[in-house]
Amino acid sequence: MPYEWRNAAIIGIFLLVGGNGGVVWAAQFIPSSLAALLVATVPLWMILINALRPDGDRPGVVSLSGILIGFCGALLLIGWTTDHVTSANLYGAIAVLVASLFWAIGSIYGKAASLPASSLITTGIEMLAGGMVLSGVAYMFGEFASFSIDAVSPRSALAWAYLTVVGPAAFVAYAWLLRVAPIPLVATYSYVNPLVAIILGYFLGKEIITARILLAAGLIIGSVVLVSAPRRQSGSSVTVR
Repeated sequence: MPYEWRNAAIIGIFLLVGGNGGVVWAAQFIPSSLAALLVATVPLWMILINALRPDGDRPGVVSLSGILIGFCGALLLIGWTTDHVTSANLYGAIAVLVASLFWAIGSIYGKAASLPASSLITTGIEMLAGGMVLSGVAYMFGEFASFSIDAVSPRSALAWAYLTVVGPAAFVAYAWLLRVAPIPLVATYSYVNPLVAIILGYFLGKEIITARILLAAGLIIGSVVLVSAPRRQSGSSVTVR
């Protein structure tokens, strides 16, 4: 149906242009570990947006506490960027937070919108729409004119190949989970990403790990655990919000 394709295209633009595109742009100015920690605020945005929907779930005291703690961790990281190098760090950190908001909006929209029955078709439309818009944005910013194939290092080529092969497979899984699993459960991938990014950034990218970053990591990851924790109702059953 045409409206299903339209919905998939809208989701692709939110996720790939606003979400991934924003993070990629910000990666020019901030360490990958810091970007991954800020991306871990996605579940917090998702809980808030879902609560604002007319038929959405309202967060309880524990979830609200987790949201507050998580954003304190994000503010701590943004404060770290203002103390290091240039103001570009600050812009990069804010860009990742905005990108995380776009990803959350696209995810919530994808949970409720009418989409093609096949997750492969849905993902294909999303990536096609997102890729077309990203290409247009790159053209407007002069990326094509400044691109040189000779400047691509073997390491960059391998990273591109990895993202080209593995990325779509992960995106298909994410699109499928959005339709069949609760929003907080889908967002639990944020538990692992920051820790992996910190470790790889330290050993492979020679990125700096400070006590402030570790404290912020604890706050953000702990907050995501709080907002995504099952809520026990009266009786013995446990439901996930």
